[in-house]
Amino acid sequence: MLTSYFPFIATWGVLATVVVILAIYRRKLDLKVDDTIHVLDSEASTIPAQAEVAKKLAVVDRWGKILTVVAVLYLLGIAAAYIYSSFTDTSVRLG
Repeated sequence: MLTSYFPFIATWGVLATVVVILAIYRRKLDLKVDDTIHVLDSEASTIPAQAEVAKKLAVVDRWGKILTVVAVLYLLGIAAAYIYSSFTDTSVRLG
């Protein structure tokens, strides 16, 4: 019975792998963040780079949150289907 769920579990595994890769990529982007505020004219050239990193982080954060929620809901759906099918399976005898 569990083998019929293998494609769904494999799909969830791919989805979870994408979430982990996004988390690693976000961590690498986070290392490039410069938290200081540049107000001097000599530091004006670093402002576009800060804005670009912030924009990338916002996109990665948004997709990371969306894909994490999708992965959790997908896993809960697989678990619910498995539990439901185990209750409705008439070939299994408990007594």
